[in-house]
Amino acid sequence: MPVHLRWLSKLARGCSDTLVIYSNSVSDGRGDWLKKEAEGAGFKLQFVDLGGGDIQNRLIAEKNNPIADAVFGLNNVFFQKIKNEGVLDAYKPSWAANVDAKLGDGSQFWPIVREPIMLVYNTKAYPTPDKAPSDWTDLWTKPEFKGKYEVPTSLGGATTQMVVSGILARYRDNAGKDGVSQEGWKNIEAFFKTGQPAVKGEDLYARMKSGTVNAGQMWLAGKVQREKQYGIKTEAVKPKIGVPFAVQHVALVKGSKKAEQAKKFIDWFGGHELQGKWSKQFFTAPTNTKASSLADAEAVKATDAFTRQEIDWEFVAKNIDAWIEHIELQYMG
Repeated sequence: MPVHLRWLSKLARGCSDTLVIYSNSVSDGRGDWLKKEAEGAGFKLQFVDLGGGDIQNRLIAEKNNPIADAVFGLNNVFFQKIKNEGVLDAYKPSWAANVDAKLGDGSQFWPIVREPIMLVYNTKAYPTPDKAPSDWTDLWTKPEFKGKYEVPTSLGGATTQMVVSGILARYRDNAGKDGVSQEGWKNIEAFFKTGQPAVKGEDLYARMKSGTVNAGQMWLAGKVQREKQYGIKTEAVKPKIGVPFAVQHVALVKGSKKAEQAKKFIDWFGGHELQGKWSKQFFTAPTNTKASSLADAEAVKATDAFTRQEIDWEFVAKNIDAWIEHIELQYMG
């Protein structure tokens, strides 16, 4: 058994009252905040913080000997895939009637937050909208933006996979390679070849502040937090076609030895009171309608300002692994 699994197994056995939660949504202080809130509600939490793809792969690898008790933060594509692999258990939360079940699967994973995935740019570099890119495609098709935006060096993260999906979904061709036309593959190749690779340990906003790059991918709450942290002003591009919307979910892991406690955690975490606090703390738009009056009004308004790109997520879920493999082999490195 790998070292990280031995350590977590020991943790789970040694702390019978501690819930192990897998999530890609506990960075930027969210995990520490949630731990404190959870303690006040009678829960002890241990987080495993990884990118969405890595969380997915780990849950599938561990499904016959699960370590996690619950998982949250992943989007529909990841949750559909782990559901298909038999990782999740059915559970209807106490707040199920207050969310649109169609945003999830209405059985095993339930929506908690909706968030636009955006292209952001430094307003110091592009002070007016007419000087800035108006869509992702401008980055590699217009000379003034080439080489001045950041591209990811890993495709394991949920945000990156949403960006890639938002681009490739425009070029759907059932007769093409993995459902994408030749034009689509040329565009995704140009995206990676023309941009500047991300630097490990160096935030996009730090690079924009220094002028190394002028634009890159971000989610709404991350934009607000990083503007404060780095002291720069950014704007989000609003393409006519819309932007991918990530809907984050929460679910019970099948085989958890603490299933009853995990269910209580899900009831608490997705409830309107906690989601209202989460919204105000981290600038999110909750899916729980009862949380609307408690949420950050500006976060909800900012979320609603984006047009949702029409994407067939079942099509994405079917093809995303093949897309990632092709991009990693052909266009990265």
